Amino acid sequence: MGLMDFIKKQFIDVIQWTEDEQGVLAWRFPMADMEIQYGAALTVRASQMAVFVNEGKVADVFGPGQYKLTTQTIPVLTYLKNWDKLFESPFKSDVYFFSTRLQTDQRWGTPQPISIRDKDFGAVRVRVFGNYAYSIGDAKTFYEKVSGTRERYTVPEIDGQLRGIVLQHISDAVAQSGLPFLDLAANQVEFANALQKAVAPAFEGIGLKLETMTVQNLSLPEELQKILDQRIGMGMVGSDMGKFMQYQTGQAIPELARGVSQGGGGGLAGDAMGLGAGIAMGQVLAQNLSQGLQSAQTPQQAAPAAVPVKPDDVMATLEKLGELKAKGILTQEEFDAKKAELLKKLV
Repeated sequence: MGLMDFIKKQFIDVIQWTEDEQGVLAWRFPMADMEIQYGAALTVRASQMAVFVNEGKVADVFGPGQYKLTTQTIPVLTYLKNWDKLFESPFKSDVYFFSTRLQTDQRWGTPQPISIRDKDFGAVRVRVFGNYAYSIGDAKTFYEKVSGTRERYTVPEIDGQLRGIVLQHISDAVAQSGLPFLDLAANQVEFANALQKAVAPAFEGIGLKLETMTVQNLSLPEELQKILDQRIGMGMVGSDMGKFMQYQTGQAIPELARGVSQGGGGGLAGDAMGLGAGIAMGQVLAQNLSQGLQSAQTPQQAAPAAVPVKPDDVMATLEKLGELKAKGILTQEEFDAKKAELLKKLV
């Protein structure tokens, strides 16, 4: 380079990044054809890191602070260029700034239910979502594996990849926690901790640090939730089917009462109204079921004498059995068998 070209060349004496735009993870200092003046000032703010790259190789990484760029402050760059320590010429190098501030409220969730193995229910399909926060922990790794030579790299550009990493490790988190689904749903903090532990290594592999992880909701699809509700109801009454049927009857009474108050009390439902009828339905169902269990256990014994039942009670019971069949709790065969048994009591 001639003397005039050297004089005309522009030199950089201050290198800094003010982060005037939100959501930027990496930013390349604009060099154009300029070179860095020997002894230039480098300012790295508290929420930043700076990486010097020369000929495609990371020369040095600077944490927060103010630096005077000389061959003493950039020894790795000096080694790459084979400079003598007394050489005081301007030098050309790419400088990248990285934001190490916390990137908060990053959302994740399952777009479709995912299958996980559960020790209580076998395989279940669940929906789960929450949020997380991360920061750049290793600027050199992030530059080499993610941002590269881009002029700027933003949070939205990596969002899809990070959400994919989280979803990929949900099953691992469930397995590591050792908790059944019901306990996971009741203790979302513990599940979030297990999920963070499972996901963190994958974040570290691309230079990120997973700071926090939360689970805001963990639920089953609607059809499985109904089955779970029925199982929970059975668990509440234990093996006493009579109490369970009384519970079901009591649950249906408000619906019947609402129909009567709105003028829809005609027919069998209206005739069966009243607390006494509701209790009677539960008693009849409990009695019939217990009789069936006794006959199955002791077939040699004679069947007990039929208990007199009022026609209204029988019809009300048929109404309730019809509702249980419609909800899928009773099969058609079970309904037909019970219907025939109850109609015999009217004879």
